[in-house]
This record gives sequence, structure tokens and C-alpha cells, in this order.
Amino acid sequence: MASCSGYLNKLPENQVDEQKIDYTKTANMYEPVSGVYAKLANRGSHWMVWGETIIRDDDVSTGRTDDQAGLVSIDQTYAYDAGFWGLNEAWMAYYDVIKVANAALTSLNGYDQYVTTDADKQNYTKYCGEVKFLRAYCYYRLVQLFGPVTLLKDNTQTDMTRSTVDAVYKYALSDLDDAIAALPRIRPNEQTHIGAVTAFSAEMLEAKIYMNEGNYQKVKDLTGDIISSGKFSLYSDFYQLFKIPGKLCNESLFEFQYTDFGNGSGNIVEPDSWFAFQGPENDGNISGWGFISPTKTFRAWAKGRGETVRATTTFLMAGATTQSGDSIRQPNSSTAPDCFNGKAYTPSNQLTAGRTDYGANNNIRVFRYADVLLMNSEATVRLGGNGDAQFNLVRDRAKMPELQNVTLNQILNERRMEFAMEWGERFNDLVRSGNAVYVLGSMGYTADKQYYPIPSSQIDISPSLNNTPKD
Repeated sequence: MASCSGYLNKLPENQVDEQKIDYTKTANMYEPVSGVYAKLANRGSHWMVWGETIIRDDDVSTGRTDDQAGLVSIDQTYAYDAGFWGLNEAWMAYYDVIKVANAALTSLNGYDQYVTTDADKQNYTKYCGEVKFLRAYCYYRLVQLFGPVTLLKDNTQTDMTRSTVDAVYKYALSDLDDAIAALPRIRPNEQTHIGAVTAFSAEMLEAKIYMNEGNYQKVKDLTGDIISSGKFSLYSDFYQLFKIPGKLCNESLFEFQYTDFGNGSGNIVEPDSWFAFQGPENDGNISGWGFISPTKTFRAWAKGRGETVRATTTFLMAGATTQSGDSIRQPNSSTAPDCFNGKAYTPSNQLTAGRTDYGANNNIRVFRYADVLLMNSEATVRLGGNGDAQFNLVRDRAKMPELQNVTLNQILNERRMEFAMEWGERFNDLVRSGNAVYVLGSMGYTADKQYYPIPSSQIDISPSLNNTPKD
């Protein structure tokens, strides 16, 4: 579990050398785009980056406390150490992808000068849209973690002075506007390159940014457009949604994709220990490192609500047998976690024969239609309307009774359960609703803990990061 070294002004590994590309071969034009997806699927799934993204709320703990002290300190007391290698890893992970995205756009522009057919011209425009979505996504995550960050507009840039959150969001929204205009209005599972992002993926990410900015009319308009398209629906089985049957279903707006190519051995495309990190310390194939645990308080809250479907899916209990038939052993000590992230669990009977790695061949879900529905419901209520219809679609799937005249607090509580242990949604909701200090204060959270500090390793190499962020 060693850290990965590197700095913002170093080029990422596996970057395409634009000078060696034969731009006359326009049939290869998707290759740089594919490279951005691959880089994000690898770097964006780093186990430590994931841990830092999801542990700052009141519902998730690190699970294990005998390793990765820097992560445990964040979880238990909101003690942030700018020298902690994990913070540098998160910073580098997303900037690695941004650099590859910048290089991909340069490569696409190289191909563009040799485009002669309408089909190739359309592909050029669409491919640029995909890359811009992926770049905007990285800036969204960087703001989520670090607040004001550097806008790396060119890979040769030397001034690393950060920009304000508003400026970073403005830049990301510009990329997303381009993506919406360039990409088809279809589902990712309808794309020529299956799973590639679409105009609706970009609309959803825009809505999430506008939600953080408090622009609820834009949120309502964007999510309303996705809903009225009729393209998306909730996957009927919440339990299977996060397992092999739910990969790239009609609820998916964006996933990190992985595959074992249907073979029990040999090549496999897999994340950076994202599944293993969260797997229970167990016997057999269903085993991982033992990190990430839903707190007992959260589990009691869910039980008090009458949660069944989502509780069964979300809480992978030690000392129990899953409904898929896998036994999870009892904790081996009084301090070991007794529950794990069930959304990262792939049953052994769904693994390709011969594969034993925890989560092999599964995807990581990033954006789901359920979020579109609940964002639309919340924006509608905040604007004085009735958000029951979209809200109750999510409740119905969870086998929870429908509610009438839903309130903002009820919607936020619904989000708490629906998106438990997904991408720091609970922490983000607490911050943007103004409830973070009230809910997390007793654990050591204060308003100045909203963002992690800029990693000291980055400041050492780029002192301009200490400059006042610019608009």
C-alpha cells in the first residue's frame, strides 16, 4: 500500500506522443479518446482516492484502523495533514487525467485537418465532446476534494496559481456546454463505443455543479430534459444494480468500465484495487482488505426507517450469508469492522469461471438516473413546486411507502440512503445544505474542513499554488 510519486508538472505515464501520430489515418481518431477513458478508469479508481472521497460524512468509517493512519485521522477527527501521501495521490490522479485529456484534444485537432467526409467531421466533434466531459468531470472531483484548484489549460503551463471555485466551475461548465452540443441524445449503452458518455451524461454533471452553486432553476431544467427524453429508467432490482447484471443498464449515465473479456485467465482490465480495498477480510474469493464500513449509527437509522431492499444491498454484514450464497466470516477481533460496502460486492457465482479477484469484471457506477430524479425533486421543491412524482419513483424501487408533499429534509434523507457510500454524496449534501457543522461538529468538523489542504509535495515543486486564487 505504498504511495505513488509524481508532481503536477510531470507528464503522466503512457501519454501519447502527438509528434508520432499519423494524423492522416482518421480511422484511428478515437484512440486518444479511448486513452482518456482508460486513464480515468485507472487513476479515478485508486483505492486511496476513493477512501478520501467517501469517509468524511457521518455514515462511513474507514473500517480498519490498524493501517493508513492518515486516512483514519481524517475519518475520526477531521485531522488533515498536507504531507499525507494520500492527498498528493488524489491531486495527481485527476491531473494525470486532465493532462491526457488536454493531449487528446491536441491529437484530435491534428486529425481534424485531414478530415474529408461528413461522417469523420461528425466523429471529430463528438469525440471532442467526450474528452471535454471527462476533463470537466476531473475538475468537478478536484473541487469536491480541494476547492480552489489550478486550471491546467495547457500541458506546458508553468504558472500553477489556483482559480476560485466559481472560476473552475465556469470552466467545467463551458466544457460541458460543448459536450452537450456535440454528443448524441442517447444512453451510454446505445453509444457506438458502448458506455461512452452522451449529451445526457453532460447534462447530469452540469446539474450537479449548478446544484452546488444553488442555481435550482438550471438544475430543474437540465434534469427535466433528461427525464422527458424517456431514455432512462430505474433498474428494477436495486441489489443487482451494482453487480454484473446491472452493468451499463438503462439507469446508467456514466460508469468506469472494466472487463475480463469473458475469459477465466489472461488479460483483464481492472481498477486500481477499488473493489479489493472495500472487500471484507474473509475466506475464499469474496475477500479484500477490510476497509470502508457503514457505521452502526447509520445502520440503526436505516433500520428505523424500515429500509429493507437498500439495507440488504448496502450493508454487507460479517457473520452472515448473502442472498447470493456467499458466507462472510465473523470479525476476527473486537475492533475489526462487522459490516462492509455491499455496493462493492460482486457475488462469487457471478465471477467468470477461473477468476478469483474481488469484483473482477464489474464496473464502478458513477452517475445514476436515481440522482437525476432526486435532484429534480429537490430543485422543484426549492422553487416552490411539488417534487413527489420523481421522489416516489426512487421510493417505489426500494419498496418504501410513497410520501406526499415531500419536504426538503425528506429528499435529503432519501439521498442519504439511496447514495450511501457513493462518491461522497452525503458529505456534499451536508455542506451545500448548510448542515455539515451541525451534523458533524461533534466529530471535530468545522467549516474550514470543507476542503483538504493542497498537498505539500505539490507546493514544494510549484510554490505558485500558494498564490491567492484568481477569478
